[in-house]
Amino acid sequence: MSDPDAAQPPFDIVPEPLCIAGLAVARGGVPVLAGLEAEVAPGEALILRGPNGSGKTTLLRTLAGLQPPADGIVAPGADAMAYASHADGIKATLTVQENLRFWARIHGHAEIAPALAAFDLAALADRPAAALSAGQKRRLGLARMVLTRRPVWLFDEPTVSLDRDAVARFATAVTAHLRRGGLAVIATHIDLGLPHARTLDVTPFRATALPGKAAHAADAFGDDDGSAYL
Repeated sequence: MSDPDAAQPPFDIVPEPLCIAGLAVARGGVPVLAGLEAEVAPGEALILRGPNGSGKTTLLRTLAGLQPPADGIVAPGADAMAYASHADGIKATLTVQENLRFWARIHGHAEIAPALAAFDLAALADRPAAALSAGQKRRLGLARMVLTRRPVWLFDEPTVSLDRDAVARFATAVTAHLRRGGLAVIATHIDLGLPHARTLDVTPFRATALPGKAAHAADAFGDDDGSAYL
C-alpha cells in the first residue's frame, strides 16, 4: 500500500478546532438533537454513534452547512468542511479520472494523483464510473475528499459496500489526514482503529417533540435513507 501522506495537497484553510456549543438540530421541522457540546482538535477524530434514525445524518448535514442549526453554534464555518454522504456523488458517464478532475476543478486545482493513490484507483482511471462495482464506486466517492483541501472531513457511514481491504485503506487515508492536522467526524457502526479518536453517542441528546409528529418525521426522513436528502 502506498504512503497516503506522499504528495498530499495542502489545506486551503488553516485547521482550527471544531467547536459545537449548545447545538440543536431539526429534521423536517421536528427537533431531533438538542444541547450537543463537543470540541475536536486538529489531529483528532470524533466517531458518532447511535441507532438508526437517532440524528447522526442530520447532525452531519448541519455541520456541513447544508441546513441551519435550530440553535447553538458550530465553528469553523462550512468553508472548512468537506462532506461525504450516503450518495457517492459521481457521474456514471465519466471515467474515474474525469470524475476526480471535475471535483478537483470545483476546488480550484487540477491534481488528482493523491486521490487516485489514496484509494487505489490508478488502475481504474480510464474506466467509466458506470462500469465500476459498488465498492469501487464508493472508493471513488470517498476519494473526492482528498481533493477538497478542506481540514474538516465529515463522513456518513463511509464503509458501506467496502471490503476489508478497502476499509483499511479508508482508515489509512483518514489517519494521514489527521497526521497533517486535519479533523474528522465520522458516523459509523464499525471500529476503524483510528488514532486520537473519541466517541460521541448522540442518543442522550435526543430532543423531544410532539407525539406522533416525531414518529412521522422519522419515517419520512430516516437517517439511513440517503435518498431522503440527495
